[in-house]
Amino acid sequence: MGEKMRGAALVAIAATIGNFLQGWDNATIAGAIVYIKKDLDLGASLEGLVVAMSLIGATAITTCSGPLSDWLGRRPMLIISSMLYFVSGLVMLWSPNVYVLCVARLLDGFGIGIVVTLVPLYISETAPSEIRGLLNTLPQLTGSGGMFLSYCMVFGVSLMDSPSWRLMLGILSIPSLLYFSLMVFFLPESPRWLVSKGKMLEAKQVLQRLRGREDVSGEMALLVEGLGIGGETSIQEYIIAPADELGEGQEPSADKDEIRLYGPQEGLSWVAKPVTGQSILGPASRQESTVNQTVPLMDPVVTLFGSVHEKLPETGSNRSTHFMNFGSVFSTAESHVRNERWDEESVQWEGEDYAAGSDSDHNLRSPLVSHQSASSGSTPSVRHHSTLVQDVVESVGGTGIGGGWQLAWKWSETEGEDGKKEGEFKRIYLHEEGIVISRRESRVSLPGNDMPAEGEFIQGAALVSQPALYSKELKDHSSVGPAMVHPVETASKGPIWAALLDPGVKHALVVGVGIQILQQLSGINGVLNYTPQILGEAGVEVLLANLGLSSNSASFLICAIATLLMLPCIGVAMKLMDISGRRRLLLTTIPVIIVSLIILVLSVIVKLGTVVNAAISTACVMVYLCFFVMGYGPIPNILCSEIFPTRVRGLCIAICVLVAWIGDIVISYTMPVMLSSIGLAGIFGIYAVVCLISWVFVFLKVPETKGMPLEVITEFFAVGARQATKNE
Repeated sequence: MGEKMRGAALVAIAATIGNFLQGWDNATIAGAIVYIKKDLDLGASLEGLVVAMSLIGATAITTCSGPLSDWLGRRPMLIISSMLYFVSGLVMLWSPNVYVLCVARLLDGFGIGIVVTLVPLYISETAPSEIRGLLNTLPQLTGSGGMFLSYCMVFGVSLMDSPSWRLMLGILSIPSLLYFSLMVFFLPESPRWLVSKGKMLEAKQVLQRLRGREDVSGEMALLVEGLGIGGETSIQEYIIAPADELGEGQEPSADKDEIRLYGPQEGLSWVAKPVTGQSILGPASRQESTVNQTVPLMDPVVTLFGSVHEKLPETGSNRSTHFMNFGSVFSTAESHVRNERWDEESVQWEGEDYAAGSDSDHNLRSPLVSHQSASSGSTPSVRHHSTLVQDVVESVGGTGIGGGWQLAWKWSETEGEDGKKEGEFKRIYLHEEGIVISRRESRVSLPGNDMPAEGEFIQGAALVSQPALYSKELKDHSSVGPAMVHPVETASKGPIWAALLDPGVKHALVVGVGIQILQQLSGINGVLNYTPQILGEAGVEVLLANLGLSSNSASFLICAIATLLMLPCIGVAMKLMDISGRRRLLLTTIPVIIVSLIILVLSVIVKLGTVVNAAISTACVMVYLCFFVMGYGPIPNILCSEIFPTRVRGLCIAICVLVAWIGDIVISYTMPVMLSSIGLAGIFGIYAVVCLISWVFVFLKVPETKGMPLEVITEFFAVGARQATKNE
């Protein structure tokens, strides 16, 4: 892992200690409840309540943890979760009766709810897009690691003459102290949250620490653009070539549709011009690709995302092998870039001097460049180059924003009939299609038919929309160009709840809520919380009879082995998450889960002998758990942390996780009752049906988000949502 990735990886590891504590708690209560119900003489209802109290607490806190994190920040909420873990552990250690125990479990649930809601969000907001999937699988790894160590501890305690469930539960306080220390002294605030509050200087410093480099101007600009919600986004196709190869001798600004892109070395520039004819690429027009669905009921968003990924090799990061690094547009006026002063105290200086001019930089604009600097004529000269394929992108820098995407702005100006100048300011996310072709191989056409006759060029696609900081109100008072507002003003526009009505946000909520509730109804937490009882019902003690272990100890040992086997499976998932992608992992692992559940049902129904049935049941439970943690375990939380805009990310994730907790409560609370009524065969038969429904939902509704910047993902959802509305 390179230097630029190390900072993000370290803070992700620190944040996921909260998930370690969650996994520890899940496994501990699964073992301790065996002794709690005997010691406190609990019936089935109270037994389920003790287990479910943490889920009730998690559900309650989830209703406000997302909005609170949007208000207070991600880091303060994670600090609060570490304190809740510590206090709940002490209270569980002391618990004199079931009522105090339930209160302690409630506090524990508060801590769990905050962690489950915010850790994936925090990692997504701090991780580079190339390794976001890998780092966001860490919560699953640390959670399963916590379960393994906890089952080892529970197994050890079960060998005592008088096993103490209070000791099992109270040990939670010890690792929670480490978690608290890291949250307070090491973890930085999310740079996206800082930008949303106008704290630009602090956000820049955090990004520099996370990326291990000084130049983070391109990513800062991307974070600013992420503040916008809604607006019309169109999809256009471009060809890109050195400036001397597209329209030799033309004035760079002669074509209002062209975009001038500057390279990392002074004097380098390229021109991107829109395609007006038939592209040789797969989706001849991405607008058409979403209309002509090859699969009935397939969501246009799935097709749209797939059209980006299908043209790229599975390199693990979506990094282009041909796309040049355009460097930083800020170099055109580097001495005047004002993001050093663009903190929350500097709102007052926006006014009339924050309107970009129209007489320089070949129509390319940066929201971080002031009117004076933009109009100072600091345009670099163009130096001719014979080949395009230079300066391969080795890192995300300048306006390279990750995943093969580049960020640019364009101001086009026309003179109306009344002589008054009218202009249009656009933000452009530009993406290489992964193909370098020559003039002879192409069927595309450009305005003026001025494509290069010889040489190579790149075809690309672009998401074109209005910049987040563009203010039509300010523009009306200025005749020189686009008027920009401060990020904190954009972040405060309109009520947050109203943003949930945006088509793109609503579409993303359908995906997020759907995959979360189906994950829970597939039974994972019922299996995790009651693994010892399930294995006991399956007769697992006969497999370990020669070890002289009790039924409880044998079940705990099998659980420890199962969670140990889960760890390398999660390691495989971490490797594949940014290569094969989230969608393919789900579509591959869910069928294995279904088969394991069906075999488990058959092993319960068909009697093949005590040892054979116990072996089959144990193997099926292990396969179920191992393949679950490879896909369906981490991916719903990863997706929910990726698909929502910055301003409402906390709120939307809270909604998705709230639905998940409600499903978790239903599964966990009803598990003892279902075991006694319909038995293992009935329970796992229901889970198999839900998993089948899940596979269909993923196939039709869940897009592939690997390697894409968060802000680009939300733009795709906006485009796909509007296309879906047109198709209805």
